[in-house]
Amino acid sequence: MPQKAHLLIVDDEPNTLASLSRAFRLEGHQATVCDNAAKALELATTQPFDLILSDVVMPNKDGLALLEELKSQGVPTPVVMMSGQAHIEMAVRATRLGALDFLEKPISTDKLLLTVENALKLGRLERQNRDLQIRLGKHEIVWTGETMRRVMAQVERVASSETRVAILGETGTGKELVARTLHDRSPRAAAPFVTLNCAAVPAELIESELFGHEKGSFTGAAARHLGKFEQAQHGTIFLDEIGDMPLTMQAKLLRVLEEGEVERIGGDRAIAVDVRVIVATHHDLEALTRDGKFRQDLFHRIYVFPLRLPPLRERREDIPALVEHFAAQVAATNNWKPMPFTADAIAALQQYAWPGNIRELRNAVERLMLLATANEVTAETVALALPTPAAGRLGPDSTNAGSGPLADRVRAFEKQTILAELKRNHNQISNTARALGLERSHLYKKAEQVGIDLKTVRSETDRQER
Repeated sequence: MPQKAHLLIVDDEPNTLASLSRAFRLEGHQATVCDNAAKALELATTQPFDLILSDVVMPNKDGLALLEELKSQGVPTPVVMMSGQAHIEMAVRATRLGALDFLEKPISTDKLLLTVENALKLGRLERQNRDLQIRLGKHEIVWTGETMRRVMAQVERVASSETRVAILGETGTGKELVARTLHDRSPRAAAPFVTLNCAAVPAELIESELFGHEKGSFTGAAARHLGKFEQAQHGTIFLDEIGDMPLTMQAKLLRVLEEGEVERIGGDRAIAVDVRVIVATHHDLEALTRDGKFRQDLFHRIYVFPLRLPPLRERREDIPALVEHFAAQVAATNNWKPMPFTADAIAALQQYAWPGNIRELRNAVERLMLLATANEVTAETVALALPTPAAGRLGPDSTNAGSGPLADRVRAFEKQTILAELKRNHNQISNTARALGLERSHLYKKAEQVGIDLKTVRSETDRQER
């Protein structure tokens, strides 16, 4: 079935606007008309269009100036220029400014409809590329065991709804991957999937990242910027590490969720947004709320359907399939021959606790394939690549993980693992984080949780080096 488009037509001639809009509407497209560039710029930056058709010669501000402003303000909509006074220099300039096509008036209906069809094809190609990436496994969730079967059943149940989902789990468990799966299996799959890591953006910039800003609204705001909510129009926005969002920003996010509108910094009007919101965190949101570190009203808005992802140590039965999947990915990326893992190697990997979870496993698989001296990865290779058995294994006879409740044993085990890796890397924080498959900031958080002061470790290293 042919795809229908929402078009913005800009021309100072009323007859042209009437004839073009009628031609498109007869074909089932939606057409919005505008007779000047200033109004067109306002429309294009406040609502989504599939294509903009603009005349070049117009009073006050011409079509080329409009095109230049659209591109400078980051409007992604493709633009086709039209003119009854066309010449080569004009067409060349339009192309250099980013026009998709340049049409000379008078324009036949067939030519116009073909132009629209070509613009829509670009969008379809982008979606097909994303689907192809998924089929090749870039965004594939791999599992075989009962633990993840239950999780995936919940994903299937909630994906097709508009319900807000809170994905909970340790760092590296695949929270963004699950969020993307929720989007891809929803009615919004053809629209954008936009992400923001709330812990990675400085507090003074997060409002601009989420809601956007107008040109000149603050020092350094050289152009209008569309925030993540506008970028995700009709799609999904994924707010990772929502527990690290500043309290002042939480109040502003709450208003957006309640009203369905955002206001850019320095703006004077509210902009309606239609997005599904999915959040994730490695924190205990309920505990943060009780301690007054997270707004209770926002908690109730986002914590509609909590979805807990198990750490890798709770789904060891999935490790063989994950290893096979990652090994195939690494081989394809590097143009290597496939490299099998022996049964003993897989067994050794299943004994390890994986404090960095799936992300750490992915990095370990690539490291093992580089270290392998034969055409396969063996248990001996695993012994070279992973921390020492005392720090990295969790077997049935292990006495290294402490005693008492399971939570205390896991905490003691994680502490031993981090200390052992620090020793292997001569207390170099960045190298330790890389070896554990963690981001540097997440290693600091994990170390603090298990009672290791990395700042003291770093200071002692600096003193010894001096």
